[in-house]
Amino acid sequence: MAGAMLDSGAIEKAIYGGIKTTFDVVKFGAVGDGQTDDTEAFVKAWTALCGAAAGGDDVPTLTIPGGKTFLLQPSEFEGPCKSKSVHVQVSGNLVAPKTPDAWKVCPPHSWLVFRKVGNLIIDGSGKIDGQGSTWWGEDSSLINGKKEKCERPTKALHFLRCDHLRLSGLTHINSPRSHIGISTSNDVEISHLTIIAPDESPNTDGINVTNSTYVNIHDSKIGTGDDCITIMSGSSNVRIAKIACGPGHGISVGSLGADGAYAAVENVYVRDCSFIGTQNGARIKTWPGGSGYARNITFEHITLTATKNPIIIDQQYCNGAHDCAKQSKAVLVSNVRFTDFRGTCGNEEAIKLDCNHISGCQNIELVKINITSTVPSKKVYASCNNAKGNSGSTVPTVSCLKYPTRPFI
Repeated sequence: MAGAMLDSGAIEKAIYGGIKTTFDVVKFGAVGDGQTDDTEAFVKAWTALCGAAAGGDDVPTLTIPGGKTFLLQPSEFEGPCKSKSVHVQVSGNLVAPKTPDAWKVCPPHSWLVFRKVGNLIIDGSGKIDGQGSTWWGEDSSLINGKKEKCERPTKALHFLRCDHLRLSGLTHINSPRSHIGISTSNDVEISHLTIIAPDESPNTDGINVTNSTYVNIHDSKIGTGDDCITIMSGSSNVRIAKIACGPGHGISVGSLGADGAYAAVENVYVRDCSFIGTQNGARIKTWPGGSGYARNITFEHITLTATKNPIIIDQQYCNGAHDCAKQSKAVLVSNVRFTDFRGTCGNEEAIKLDCNHISGCQNIELVKINITSTVPSKKVYASCNNAKGNSGSTVPTVSCLKYPTRPFI
């Protein structure tokens, strides 16, 4: 059955006896030459997609065709949509304005935002290019086309209140700051992504997870100028697996507790990941003066290649300055397990447990650790400050932790 064009710009196609409703951004006026502003066409196409009332197994689909590059100004794609699920298939490339003076408005925190869209599926072989290099200078406040002073966008792609999100297949490059943000969303799966930015690009985190639960991130390659993945306050039941991280600052819980804030992160499980030439590997970072907890966190089956700081709990973070004023409160770090780490360290200090002086870190366990120097003749060591727990079969030895006498819970 041939496709039929509808007044809305949709095309209905018979697929295995059913009807599939698709919306091609080109049909809504998008040019895709990388120079023409295609924002209005994308907004119109999204409005049609989100307003489509699909029946049966039909999932309305917005198609972004391959072989084209679409220039977009800051845009928000908002739900809830009429259909239970909507699908955005990205085969082409999306690019941000190339320089700050080409931004028509100051970005409202993020470049591309999906808000309150349940059961959103975004996939494809396309690329999302934040063209962030001009934002990476010392002054992150730059002038846009209207001569307004704009702050650097916090994220290139941001999902807010998008429960049951599925994101896969895309390549994300050169965000002005963080590449992908997941906020206040539940049941999220992110897989088979490639995220790339230069090692020296500031604050270009790969994926930030905030105030979200049941998040599964797996089978992706992330190399940026900051954390490959960060787990921020309000997040729980986060699973991360088979991530190739590097360059970058590793996979981090935090930072937590800045400016005296209450923070809570629990039930984080990271496994089968590799850190290649990264500044850090497995890291937990908190500010003095905060409150709350980071607990029930596991890193296991980790491969290290010239990782500068393979295992680190840093409760004197202070945005990396480590000149923190003494405080009377601290985020409690407890029930943390590092197991089966193998590989090489670029620094002499392979393990650093720098915990607060108030409660310390509780129930920390390191087992089956074998970290050696990238220089065969050099030895590596572990340092401890206010850490309590168990350690066994660990190279280097962690003298402040006891040999385990019972299974870790």
